Amino acid sequence: MASLWVSLFAISAAAATVLAPTPPIASSSPIVKLDRGTFVGTTANGTNKFLGIPFAQPPVGDLRFRLPKAFGAYVDKHNASAFGFSCPQQADPLALPDGLPLPTLQFLSSIGTRPTIPISEDCLTLNIIAPASVTPDSKLPVVVWIYGGGFEDGSTAFFDGSVIVNRSIALHQPVVYVSMNYRIAAFGFLASKEVKDAKVGNLELWDQRLALRWVQNYIHAFGGDPSKVTIWGESAGAISVSLQMLANGGKTEGLFRAAFMQSGSPTPVGDITNGQKYYDFLVARTNCSGSYDTLACLRAAPYEELKAAMDDTPSLFSYQSIALVWQPRADGVFLTDHPQKLVQQGKVARIPFVAGECDDEGTLFSLSQTNVTTDADLRAYLAEFITINVTAAQMDQLLTLYPQDVTQGSPFDTGTENALTPEFKRIASLLGDFLFQAPRRLLLKNVSGKQNAWSYLNKRLKSLPILGSAHASDVLIIYGGQDLTDYLIQFATNLNPNGGSSPQWPRYTTSSPQLLTLLDGPVPANITLDAYRVDAMKFITELSLVYPLWERDFQAHLPEHHFDGILPTFSSLSSSKPVQPEPQSLRLAPSLSAQDESHTGTAVYPAT
Repeated sequence: MASLWVSLFAISAAAATVLAPTPPIASSSPIVKLDRGTFVGTTANGTNKFLGIPFAQPPVGDLRFRLPKAFGAYVDKHNASAFGFSCPQQADPLALPDGLPLPTLQFLSSIGTRPTIPISEDCLTLNIIAPASVTPDSKLPVVVWIYGGGFEDGSTAFFDGSVIVNRSIALHQPVVYVSMNYRIAAFGFLASKEVKDAKVGNLELWDQRLALRWVQNYIHAFGGDPSKVTIWGESAGAISVSLQMLANGGKTEGLFRAAFMQSGSPTPVGDITNGQKYYDFLVARTNCSGSYDTLACLRAAPYEELKAAMDDTPSLFSYQSIALVWQPRADGVFLTDHPQKLVQQGKVARIPFVAGECDDEGTLFSLSQTNVTTDADLRAYLAEFITINVTAAQMDQLLTLYPQDVTQGSPFDTGTENALTPEFKRIASLLGDFLFQAPRRLLLKNVSGKQNAWSYLNKRLKSLPILGSAHASDVLIIYGGQDLTDYLIQFATNLNPNGGSSPQWPRYTTSSPQLLTLLDGPVPANITLDAYRVDAMKFITELSLVYPLWERDFQAHLPEHHFDGILPTFSSLSSSKPVQPEPQSLRLAPSLSAQDESHTGTAVYPAT
């Protein structure tokens, strides 16, 4: 088997950008004043870019594994021409089966290509891209991008938001683009009783929330309207968007007015204490087992030891696949209950939203189970990782609804083709529906009668061998300046995706669950009904509400130094060691505390 580092959001041609040395400040560079500080950005191709602006105090030292603290007032002059550090990533190599067709390898290579990214725990920065003609009086709609990556890796530097801004200018509906880094993997999703008691769970979601508060405080200085914010994400980013809709009983606090979700909805996860075994593993590997306060010990643990331990836990591309180690869980604070139960309780923000999927969401996550070749193998796999504690009768019913017939598996509508193993297409259909399709349908079923909602299904790239219309394939579309880009821009501007694009995209309702279906060929899109695998997904939802996706107790299977088959690698990152933060030049003004939100921002204008 070959090994490939796959990033779910590092879309090479359309989205990735290569970090360059920080350029000198040009006399014509755009400037924005925030509080008593000045940030100097860059202008290129009709856009102003301000990159790497910190929105939180560095989560290092005693602030590791704590809720983020607002940065405070800005002072001094700063070069904002380069992305900030990426947050520490989990190694997630994918062992590729032998004999994959060349087009499949090329696609995997494209989504696995990533720029060289310096990493550091001091990574909580955001970026703003706006039309170069903007003024503080422009009051443009704002799209806030939250990247995906299985909650294990990701960076704002992987996406070129100028594609979105330039397309919005061409449509005469200009928008401001914002993206933020957030803590991921163990640094963002530590989970245990200790974490729950300390109320420091789901740090990724808190980071995002703080970034959204920053947008409210400062985006007017960049020409954006804080009352017109749309949060938008893909994969883990889309799931994050959906969970932001569930926070505070569905109260948005005025932080956003709409949501756009690509391949992600409230997922079937349980209590944060379900991650105890992974917490205990990190504690043991960092020599904290004898500590009275293991959480405090982890805060003080050497980065290299903590990172190595994290890399030795199963990743999204390990055998256990979507039964994620590091993910959002009900913590009693940010998420007061199982996310899907919150949906059922109606604790969802009453805002317009878009929720879409790719047709073959599960294929990418089924390449690591090629040893599952029989019905008995599949039953054992599901019982261990996906549907723990279901009864024999429930398992029988599930596998009746997802039969062994390869013509009914994913990639869908491809007949007997793409059967990498006798069970591959069956596994792919199950995993895709468990994590993506069924949660989307549950959300729409419960709230589409209370608020405007739209849904899409991406069937493009269906001819791609083995993978079909795979997870993340729609990112190529939206960051490629294509029709889905237009729908996003129109939605952010008008709270309706229609407005010149064809076909007209109807609202999704329970009585008429219509989908915008993206297609290859001379007809790029049409309208279809969301009526596929209805009984199967209904049953999956019933199971997941009772038995949330479970992480297996892997201790009995864990070799002394690493999880079997998962070898940490940093071939695409500059170093496995973090860049040490430089002395903090963006110091806090003495008169303003880190939590004070009375910040000000003034005009973007050319330097003179």
